[in-house]
Amino acid sequence: MRATPAEGEESNEKDENTVKVDCGDEEEEEGSAEEGEEEEEEEEEGDQESLAESRQDKLEDVPKEKVLPIPEGSSFFCLSKTNPLRVGCHRLIHHHIFTNLILVFIILSSISLAAEDPIRAHSFRNNILGYFDYAFTAIFTVEILLKMTAYGAFLHRGSFCRNWFNLLDLLVVSVSLISFGIHSSAISVVKILRVLRVLRPLRAINRAKGLKHVVQCVFVAIRTIGNIMIVTTLLQFMFACIGVQLFKGKFYSCTDEAKHTPEECKGTFIVYKDGDVTHPMVRERLWLNSDFNFDNVPSGMMALFTVSTFEGWPALLYRAIDANDENKGPIYNYRVEISIFFIVYIIIIAFFMMNIFVGFVIITFRAQGEQEYKNCELDKNQRQCVEYALKAQPLRRYIPKNKYQYKVWYMVNSTGFEYIMFVLILLNTIALAVQHHEQSMPFNYVMDLLNMVFTGLFTVEMVLKIIAFKPKHYFVDAWNTFDALIVVGSVVDIAVTEVNRFPWVCRSLQSSEDSSRISITFFRLFRVMRLVKLLSKGEGIRTLLWTFIKSFQALPYVALLIAMIFFIYAVIGMQTFGKVALQDNTPINRNNNFQTFPQAVLLLFRCATGEAWQEIMLASLPGKRCDPESDYEPGEEFTCGSNFAIVYFISFFMLCAFLIINLFVAVIMDNFDYLTRDWSILGPHHLDEFKRIWSEYDPAAKGRIKHLDVVALLRRIQPPLGFGKLCPHRVACKRLVAMNMPLNSDGTVTFNATLFALVRTSLKIKTDGELQEGELEVANKELRTVIKKIWKRTKPKLLNEVIPPPEEEEVTVGKFYATFLIQDYFRKFRKRKERGLLGPDGPPSNSSALQAGLKSLQDLGPEIRRAMSCDLEEEEEEEAEETVCEEETVTYK
Repeated sequence: MRATPAEGEESNEKDENTVKVDCGDEEEEEGSAEEGEEEEEEEEEGDQESLAESRQDKLEDVPKEKVLPIPEGSSFFCLSKTNPLRVGCHRLIHHHIFTNLILVFIILSSISLAAEDPIRAHSFRNNILGYFDYAFTAIFTVEILLKMTAYGAFLHRGSFCRNWFNLLDLLVVSVSLISFGIHSSAISVVKILRVLRVLRPLRAINRAKGLKHVVQCVFVAIRTIGNIMIVTTLLQFMFACIGVQLFKGKFYSCTDEAKHTPEECKGTFIVYKDGDVTHPMVRERLWLNSDFNFDNVPSGMMALFTVSTFEGWPALLYRAIDANDENKGPIYNYRVEISIFFIVYIIIIAFFMMNIFVGFVIITFRAQGEQEYKNCELDKNQRQCVEYALKAQPLRRYIPKNKYQYKVWYMVNSTGFEYIMFVLILLNTIALAVQHHEQSMPFNYVMDLLNMVFTGLFTVEMVLKIIAFKPKHYFVDAWNTFDALIVVGSVVDIAVTEVNRFPWVCRSLQSSEDSSRISITFFRLFRVMRLVKLLSKGEGIRTLLWTFIKSFQALPYVALLIAMIFFIYAVIGMQTFGKVALQDNTPINRNNNFQTFPQAVLLLFRCATGEAWQEIMLASLPGKRCDPESDYEPGEEFTCGSNFAIVYFISFFMLCAFLIINLFVAVIMDNFDYLTRDWSILGPHHLDEFKRIWSEYDPAAKGRIKHLDVVALLRRIQPPLGFGKLCPHRVACKRLVAMNMPLNSDGTVTFNATLFALVRTSLKIKTDGELQEGELEVANKELRTVIKKIWKRTKPKLLNEVIPPPEEEEVTVGKFYATFLIQDYFRKFRKRKERGLLGPDGPPSNSSALQAGLKSLQDLGPEIRRAMSCDLEEEEEEEAEETVCEEETVTYK
């Protein structure tokens, strides 16, 4: 089914200016060398015109978002589908200004939640934020009422409450309204409702399609890994029961290690501060249980969960080894063999089940990502390569016209120059690596001297490249800009270092200390930054860097989901644990606390990495001292903290460590899967080489080259993308016959069509087997349909360029080289017949087929006949030379 003009005119931002081909560019190749500058100006003007046209197309082809229609049935039993009020509400809620305003209000309400003061509930700041909370709740309530008016409440299909994300919106708004109706802060239900306001950021999920897709993938992953979670929980329960039988009541100990029973652990004892006998201190003997124990199954499961996270488990192991008997103190190494219990648990649960859990999450997430294309005829690698071929643009390559400038340009682009700079960077790296603390003066002198030498050499490189490319073209390349920044920074570093060696200069400037600090902490960083230049050297490193960047491009929505989870948990932590007092000898101190939003996020990030998260959880349990500035009642100094800390920290750690963080792994594995794939299979990481080689034949980035240059270009590109330098010319022509790109009237082929043909033939996309002419048209039609279905915003001009429609009878490269091969084969056949290598009764079928192939040459058009006649004359000259060489060889023998 062919796209309508309205569909075909839609354009994506990434697709703009994909084809930089203009009919006016065909005449720019004429002229002598003296007119080079005028040609460059004309090319730039043409590029500006094409860019202006593409921008105009972009403005005209703004894609329209899908709008859900008004469902059948009445709204609130009185408003029909055609009611003006209902239609007006439907138009209003789908207006882009209304949608963007609601999103802004969601962000502002989230910021107001993070700005609240958790210690002083009735502070001036909280009172002001409370008024804003009233305003935000009123706005969100009006939004829900408008949506219910447009879609109905919940009775009919397509109504507001039939969508899960709409129910989430309704829950958040209802919680805010209920909390406003109950003003007593002593009621625990109100506190819970106030905390539930942090769900407001989740309302943004329904307004960001990419984020909504990631959340749906997460829910599907959680739903599909239910069996793994059940098995893991059962194993955890089994080990907890075993632990209760082995260690119940055995983890008690006295603060005085000399006492081993509760009866003995009474009174006071003397300890010496830091082992100094001159500073004795009296302490009370206390009979205490371990924070993590096996006195019951829930406590045992909690202790084993901390062991599975590898946090604090050695202390629990040693406590179990020293365990003696119930209500008796520990004895050193009483049962060493009991460590087998923890070793087996770690192997089965932490090493095996947890990694199965993580692996299953990754596989499910990737499978869910492919669910959208489950009925697509193209696999993932084919889709990525086709998308690259459709959206790629030729690179502009500057080639100077001046012969002296050209010599410099040729030198800086030569392989030898690249190797010299690579060796210099390696030597500079070695010079940086040998530096150390407390260097001697001669060593410092040598290092400074080497730094000056390397800086001078890199400065020479920069100057040569600026001469070769001119500043305008030099700074277009990001790597060149980075090199210039490093050189300038290194020069400033040397200048500042030399100034610091003269004290009288420093005293005159009255900034000796500041200059030294700046030199050490900032400008010397430019020396280390030279190592980054190694990333631009080598094809393998460039491929890895390209994949690394592609991974970053795929991470925004995953990172946004993680940021949203961190935000929600940080605000909940502020509201629940923000009043816990800061004490230096406890995990909740001035560095780790929930009293401000930034501190809460930092603390959660520490917990996400698994660093002593269980200690912070224990410090947030009930009975902790309250902050002196908090508004607690008399006698409530030790009422801060909550049992909710167990659910809070365990859920956060499981979400981050076992699910969300592994989404990063899933995305990275998705982009680096080519590392585990056969390198003979074409992938998107191979396609950048085509752009780089094409730029040498099309330095002005017009998007066209002569068809005779295509063979040379593709033989310079190594397989699987190109033919390789060892590919014979005749075999390369046969490959071009299979590619069959459209051939323009001036004998040129386009950039996107050539790259698309390479991808299509290499990955065998709708080209399996020997397709006849009718079958090829059907395959092309099917492929056009697939492209329109997956990439709906592909321009018709580009689609017709890479896959010509069947009604257009135009000359293609395949027809040209097929005729060339037929005529070449016929000449050889005729030559062999003239030499007597074939009998008079040659194979009539072959000769008739060849005559029929030559007859088709008459139908190709005058342009192709002229081009072919020139090409065949050259081939005839080569054949004549080969014949002479053969005759000379026979004579010599």
